[in-house]
Amino acid sequence: MDLQEVRTKLQNSAPGRWLLLGASKLYGAAGWLNRFAYQNGWKTVRSVNSRVVCIGNITAGGTGKTTAVLLAATALAKEGLRVAIVSRGYKRQQKSKEVVVLFDNPDADWRSAGDEPFMMSRVLSQYKVPVVISPDRAEAATEALRRFKSQIILLDDGFQHHRLKRDANIVLVDAKNPFGNGELLPYGNLREPLTALQRAALVVLTHCDQATPRELEDIKDKIREYNDEVEILESEHKPEYYIDVCKGRKVDLKDVQGEAACFCALGHPETFEKTLENLGLTLKQRWRFPDHQFYTPEHLRTFEETRGSLPLITTFKDFVKFPDNWREILTKDVYVLSVNLKIRGGEEQMDKFTQVLYPKFSKRK
Repeated sequence: MDLQEVRTKLQNSAPGRWLLLGASKLYGAAGWLNRFAYQNGWKTVRSVNSRVVCIGNITAGGTGKTTAVLLAATALAKEGLRVAIVSRGYKRQQKSKEVVVLFDNPDADWRSAGDEPFMMSRVLSQYKVPVVISPDRAEAATEALRRFKSQIILLDDGFQHHRLKRDANIVLVDAKNPFGNGELLPYGNLREPLTALQRAALVVLTHCDQATPRELEDIKDKIREYNDEVEILESEHKPEYYIDVCKGRKVDLKDVQGEAACFCALGHPETFEKTLENLGLTLKQRWRFPDHQFYTPEHLRTFEETRGSLPLITTFKDFVKFPDNWREILTKDVYVLSVNLKIRGGEEQMDKFTQVLYPKFSKRK
């Protein structure tokens, strides 16, 4: 049973709601004390000799953070800048305090790095972008600088991390559900009070195609109550193509139509499913798992036995966690949907994004 299921069950009774509210108060107090300790020198903030930009969020899961990190790293690398990604490797199977570096090592195992860092490393391999993983992100940044002389370090999902000094914070807000019910975890989805938006140099609204113009303006007005000077950009996730993983080839979106089955382990699985439906698919079977789910051969056999002749569609993040013998179980019609984040408004708006990443960098010549 995941957090959402536990929370829903508790919210159905008065004692459960009081328990959740009490836990939220404790969570908020702990977060405030941690920030206060760093602000007042009780805990040490470490700096590295590189520009550090955090790409994070103020709510738990589902904002599209990974695609934003990929967009940032790709844009910087294409301009010849030495960029590295630093991550804590959330829920990695093989936990260690040692720094793990994913860079030009095809035999690396996602279990030692975490599913999202491993997926990012695979996607960015053509741009030679290292992904450095450690629970001590200051140590990971130091290693990135030592080994790769990184000009810019992207701190993945580090808005609530204060040990590593950063030059700018980019905060993602999901336009479908921007602030949950306005309460902190675990009663709500907020990781911090909305006053934390004061630390943002840029806010990017994601999934804007799933909100009305009026809803988007309301979200912007709410953000400006806490940071009236911050630039707010709009974005949406754009499907690019499918990857037929059994045959190792790209497939045009229009070539997979009709009825299908899908599965994913995401913060908001309904977003992935809605995307498939918008591409013209009728989902006859769907499986949802808790975020960062590890897949076993038994999972795959269930998919194979249940789907019949339907194509089976998942995400890259899920695919990298397939067991080693997956080809023995899934032999045909297995597709990974490739999705990119797109900043709305053309070159001028994209420039605002890249200027926060690296002020000397502009795509306009």
